[in-house]
This record gives sequence, C-alpha cells and structure tokens, in this order.
Amino acid sequence: MSENKNKILTTANNLRWKVADDFHDSLMESLYLDASKIAGLAISKTSEKERFNLDKKIDRLVTNRITGIPIMFLLLTLVFWLTIVGSNYPSAMLASFFLDTVHPWLKEGAFTIGLPLWLTGISVDGAYLASAWVVSVMLPPMAIFFPLFTLLEDFGYLPRVAFNMDNIFRRVGAHGKQALTMSMGFGCNAAGIVATRIIDSPRERLIAIITNNFSLCNGRWPTQILIATIFIGSAVPAHLAGLVSAGAVVFVAVLGIFFSLAVSWGLSKTILKGEASAFSLELPPYRPPRILQTLYTSLIDRTIFVLWRAIIFAVPAGIVIWLVSNVTINDVSLAKYFIDFSNPFGLLLGLNGVILLAYIIAIPANEIVIPTILMLTVMVTGIVHVGEGAGVMFELESTAATGDLLYAGGWTLLTGINLMIFSLLHNPCSTTIYTIYKETGSIKWSAISTIIPIVMGLVLCFIITQIYRIIIM
Repeated sequence: MSENKNKILTTANNLRWKVADDFHDSLMESLYLDASKIAGLAISKTSEKERFNLDKKIDRLVTNRITGIPIMFLLLTLVFWLTIVGSNYPSAMLASFFLDTVHPWLKEGAFTIGLPLWLTGISVDGAYLASAWVVSVMLPPMAIFFPLFTLLEDFGYLPRVAFNMDNIFRRVGAHGKQALTMSMGFGCNAAGIVATRIIDSPRERLIAIITNNFSLCNGRWPTQILIATIFIGSAVPAHLAGLVSAGAVVFVAVLGIFFSLAVSWGLSKTILKGEASAFSLELPPYRPPRILQTLYTSLIDRTIFVLWRAIIFAVPAGIVIWLVSNVTINDVSLAKYFIDFSNPFGLLLGLNGVILLAYIIAIPANEIVIPTILMLTVMVTGIVHVGEGAGVMFELESTAATGDLLYAGGWTLLTGINLMIFSLLHNPCSTTIYTIYKETGSIKWSAISTIIPIVMGLVLCFIITQIYRIIIM
C-alpha cells in the first residue's frame, strides 16, 4: 500500500514538472516568435528581399531631409489654394443674401415700424452689417480649411510635419509641435492658440501663443489678395500680373513664418529664457480619415466655436463704426477728426489716417477692415454715388472699381505694400486676444502678445517708407 502511494506521488510529481516544463517551453517559444516578428518588421536582412511596407515607403518621402519640407509646403499650399478658391463662391452667395437681400429688408422693416434713424443706423447699419460681413467672409474659409486640416491630422500626416520642423524650432528655443499650431493659425489664430494645448512645456507653449499671430489667418487673406492684385499686379506687365500678385501674397505668408521663428528665438533668449525640451514623437500609422468625426470636430468644435466668438466681438465694432461716422461736432464727424489728426503720422508710415482708424475700430474682426476702409474713403473724399452713406460698410463688385476708389483716396504703390505688411504685423483681433487671455489666464501675456506684432509692424512700415522715398528721390 505504501509502495503504491509512493508510485502515485512520484508519477504526479513527474507530470507536474513535465507540464511546467512544457508551459515554460511554450511561453519562451511564443516570446521568441513575437520578438522575431517585431525584428522582422524593424530590420531588413541583407540576404533577404525587403518586405513591402506602405507606411515606410511614404515616410521615406515625407520625412526625408531633402523631400520632406518641400512636400509639406506643397500640401499646405494646396490646402490654402482649395480654401481660397473654394470659399469664393459660397462667400459671394452669403454676402449677396445677408447684405443685398436681408440688409435692405431690415432697413425697410425698421422704417415701416417707425424706428428712429439713429436706432436703425446703430442696429441695422452697424451691429447687423458688421456681423453679416464676419459670417460671409469667415464661415466659408473656415468650413473648408478646418476639415482639410483635420483630415491631414486623422490621416497621420501632421505628426510628420512636427517631425520635419522639430529641428528648426529647437534651434530657436521653441517646441517642434509649434509647427502644427502655426499651421492651424493660418485658418484662424484663435484656433491656433487653443491648439497650443498639445505642447506640454508651459514656457514653449507661451512662445507658441505669442507668435501665432504671425500666421496669416483667413480674415487677412482677402486683404492680402485684393491689395496685391490692385497695387503689385498693376506695377508689372498684364501677362505677369497674376503670377506676381500671387508671389507677393506667398512672400508675405513666408515672411510671417520667418518672424514667428525670429520672435520665438528672441523670447527664448530673454523673457522666456530656457532650453528647448526634448519630446518623444510617435509617428502613428497612416489610416483612412473618419469623415463624420472629422466634420464634427472641424465644424462644431472649431468653426462654429470661433465664428460665434467673432460675431460677439463684431457687433459692438459695427456700432462703433456707425457712431464715429455719424456723431458730429461742428458738423464734422468724429471719424473725420481722427483721420485728419492721425494722417500725418500715417503718411510717415506709408499708410494714412483712414487705414489707422479702420484697424482701430475693426479690432474685433479683420474681415471688416476693407469694407470699413472703403466707407471711410468715400466719407473723407466726398465721392458721390458710391456706398450707402456714412457708417455703412460696403464692398465694390470689381477689383478695378475698388482700385479706382483707393487711388482717388490718395493711395500709392507704397500704401499698398505697407498695408500688406501692416495686415501681417498688427495686433491680434479681439477674438484671439480674448482666447489668449482664457488660455494663459494672464493680462500680462495677453498684452505682450498684442504689443509685439503692432510695434514690429509700425517699425517695419517706417523703414520701408524711408527706403522707398530714398529710391524714388
């Protein structure tokens, strides 16, 4: 009995150790097999033919030192081109509806119910018209740009942009991810400010926030294109006008990137001194974009959010525009007083008093700068049968007619060049300033973000004016 019991125990022990050995061998075999698969994906043996990997093939192009940055610029240029060209028709439709149909209907309705003229002016010609301009000009470009940008993000390309630009931004003491927030700023600076949340370092995030205004937002692209067409394009032979005008706009955009890097370097060496932080950047696999999620993220979280903030700030701006144009002292409007007072200073900068006033009262939205300039030009010059009266913003149907009006207001090639520079280098719009404050929680950094670009713009315009006058004299 005792012998049988010992035999059973011995057999049980042998089985237990055999199972343990088998499990150990199976586990080790599984680990070695997984390691072999991983090594096979990461390393190619010289004796074997390299396996085809689409992600690797794409990355060899888009992250290559020679081809990576040109491909990046080509893709971003394509996004900008689709945004500008694609938004023209819907912008025209919205402008026609809100400005040519709804605006006269509202004025007629106000007259019918007997509203005082001043109240009609403030509410319809001021508040409504400003918000209508903002919606007409801002909505179509953002509704195109943000989905395209989000598609590139979902596809997995934007991390490659950060990878390509990391070395450049590290050299100026900034973060490689600032390339992404800068790119987002080309759609809207407020959205670019919010996008800086992807940067973990507080110092580098502040640098990205302060310099985001150097990206031309969609509110400034129309101004750049219009002024370049009127003044730059007209200065060359007709067959070169389109190419030269486009080149001038691209030059200003690239100049903004240069200023972004230069100011980032200056901040990292002074008030935001520090070393650029290293970050581990995982390049995710390329994947098909999720269309519905892309549309929701870009249209609801970004477009509608930013547009609503812009409208909130545009309404009081429209009221101010109407008031300064219609409130008079000794039969002279407040706008005329300011223009006459500031005109000598404006001319010193190669601009004029009309431009300075337009940029002051149009701080809430860059989209209403040109309509405000045209309205003020008509008011100052006394040109008749153009526009709809003092304080009523408008745009002309053709570029040629707009050019004739600006030339009649004393504009020159120098004025056009400096307006393009000042459009790039001036204070952020109210929506962006408010967003900076919300993201930083600091009046100090909001003020610095506002003051730096406008000081640079004034100084650069003064320098260009002096050089221009030396050349023509």
